[in-house]
Amino acid sequence: MLLETSPFSFAHNQGTSSLWQHQLNLLLDSTGEGIFGIDLDGHCVFINRAGASLLGWEAADVLGQNMHELTHHSHADGSHYPDTECPIFNAFRQGLACRIDTEVFWRKDRSCFAVEYSSYPIIDGDEVRGAVITFVDITARRQAAQDLQRANASLARANDELELRVGARTRELSAALGQLRELSAYSETIREEERTRIAREVHDELGSLLVALKMDVNWMDKRLAEQEQRNSLEAQSMRDRLRGKCQSMSRQIENAVVNVGRIITDLRPSILDHQGLWAALEWQAHEFAQSAELSLDWSMVGTEHIELPENLAMAVFRIFQEMLSNVARHARATHILVNVEVSHDALNLLVRDNGCGAPAEAFEAATAYGVMGMRERARHHGGRLSITSQIGQGSLFQLRIPLQQAYCGHGT
Repeated sequence: MLLETSPFSFAHNQGTSSLWQHQLNLLLDSTGEGIFGIDLDGHCVFINRAGASLLGWEAADVLGQNMHELTHHSHADGSHYPDTECPIFNAFRQGLACRIDTEVFWRKDRSCFAVEYSSYPIIDGDEVRGAVITFVDITARRQAAQDLQRANASLARANDELELRVGARTRELSAALGQLRELSAYSETIREEERTRIAREVHDELGSLLVALKMDVNWMDKRLAEQEQRNSLEAQSMRDRLRGKCQSMSRQIENAVVNVGRIITDLRPSILDHQGLWAALEWQAHEFAQSAELSLDWSMVGTEHIELPENLAMAVFRIFQEMLSNVARHARATHILVNVEVSHDALNLLVRDNGCGAPAEAFEAATAYGVMGMRERARHHGGRLSITSQIGQGSLFQLRIPLQQAYCGHGT
């Protein structure tokens, strides 16, 4: 911005009318900003009341003084500020306007204040006659900025501390979750071991006892039959009653043997131990389809010569059982598709039914313990269980478990 000279530009301009001079004074004194003008020597030629007050002087005492020596002679740290570097003087020396908010002005009492000032050259034709400077005290603004900066720094530190605390807490929770999962896996291992032990004891002790008892009852029935022809009618009646009782006991023992076998299978399917996971999955699928009266579409590929460690095989089998159990309890399906596929790097197990389906949130409910158990078993072995279902369109369960070198071996 360049200011052209006017009849009221300088106090010594003899052509200035008293009317314009009065209007100029009113204009200058009506603003709260400090305003002063300097000539080519840097001497003050006018200053308004606000400017003089900010500097701690009377206006009459400032006129004619070198403004750099009066109020701009030093930096904020007290070091000397030569006028050759002063942006105010450059306004008339080099014709450069400026706006500065990083310096200080000095008061009459030798104290300083943060200032924002603008300096613009005054042009008369092609010649620079001086400069006009406006300035304001920005101490409060600077203090507010510093307070804000400190507040932001404090907030940043608080945020950093909070992030550290949250991070530490997150790590603690992650560690606790890891321990809980390890405990869950350990508990599941113990449970399976206990099931195996109970199944073997039931088979070895109770099963054998029932079979022996049935043989004894059959022997008694046979001996009684041999005596039928040799005794009286009264004795014959008693023997008939005893034979009926033996035959009833025999049937009950047979039922007990069947139930014991079912309990043993539920606890620990012997086919899993004797023929492996793949045979156990196929047996379970056909057994389920038969008992639930469903049609079954079964396929299994890539399982030749692939053996899984016992804990992983048991986890896959239990997840498969829970998938089928879910179909039985909720699906009301008439057909089920099961696909088992093993590649060099993963086991994929898919179960699809044509039942009633369910909304997605049903599988995320806090009471969906079966789904949570399946997912936790899969997660423990680095796998993932995904469920897709829509009302009226059935459900799809997909299990994928990566098979690292440590997880699978090749039989012969």
